Amino acid sequence: MNTPLYPGFQDAYLAQLRETFENAEYRNAPRGFKSRERIGVGFGLRSPVQRHVCLPTRKANLVFNFAEALWYLSGTNELDFIGYYASSIAHYSQDGRTLQGTAYGPRIFRHPPDGLDQWQSVLRTLREDPDSKRAVMQIFTPRELTVPGNIDVACTLALQFMIREGKLCAVGFMRANDAFRGMVSDVFSFTFLQEVMARELGVDVGTYSHHVGSVHVYDSDVERAARVLAEAAEGKVPAIPFPAMPKRDNWPYIQQVLSWEARLRSDSVRLSSSALERLDLPPYWRDVIGLFECYRQVRHGTGRAPEVAAVLPGLHRRALAIRWPQHFAEVLADCRS
Repeated sequence: MNTPLYPGFQDAYLAQLRETFENAEYRNAPRGFKSRERIGVGFGLRSPVQRHVCLPTRKANLVFNFAEALWYLSGTNELDFIGYYASSIAHYSQDGRTLQGTAYGPRIFRHPPDGLDQWQSVLRTLREDPDSKRAVMQIFTPRELTVPGNIDVACTLALQFMIREGKLCAVGFMRANDAFRGMVSDVFSFTFLQEVMARELGVDVGTYSHHVGSVHVYDSDVERAARVLAEAAEGKVPAIPFPAMPKRDNWPYIQQVLSWEARLRSDSVRLSSSALERLDLPPYWRDVIGLFECYRQVRHGTGRAPEVAAVLPGLHRRALAIRWPQHFAEVLADCRS
């Protein structure tokens, strides 16, 4: 398997999208959805912290990316949480309240059938033997294929963690990955979990490797994929560094962010820019809450979004402006000035 190594995810995303779009090995239509496909694909990232795609045409949803990663870390499978940030995901829920295959949190923290906490198991394994090759979190379960009519089957097989030369490396194994859509959020989440674990272990972040059985682009996304690749070919996409988490155990901060997220999602609290800046959290996590506040204003139509967005870092402001230009026109102008 050829596994090229890229500086950050945006370079990898463009390379994998272009290769799948232009040099597909197969044409098929699983479950009736026509696509172009490559099989047995892998790539690596030297700096997994650089996990965001800044391409304006792609309009990557940074708010959703943070929400999904935190949804996993919350350990819940509730649709209300993640469905608030992506209403279309409700299509995959069989009972209208929960998700099964899509929700990796319960599998990480309470893996069936005996409720094994795989996060703690991996931590314990690496602390006892930093050279171990056994620190694996299993996501996909064979029983998913036995449920009649199940469309919510986990795309991820497993995540593996290894400490090498004092850094936490991670490997993601997927049965399938959409090169245009899903890869953006999947790599974001997996490298996010990698960084959280590295900080908890007190080591630096090493490389991330991504391995997929089927990488594909659906025909319904062909036109948008072509526009993204054309934009990238013009070479006008700015390089904006993604911030790193504080170098300490971040779980106390994550719990606070999850608490704020729940209140903002229900519109039971509203944050001004001054209130946001007064939160007793490191800037990294205050900025995540700031993104959720901005999205609350968009979702609930309460205004004042530009005033809050203005105190966020440039990458966050740009991501908001690209995704919701009608709400953040002032921020978009500021980013371009």
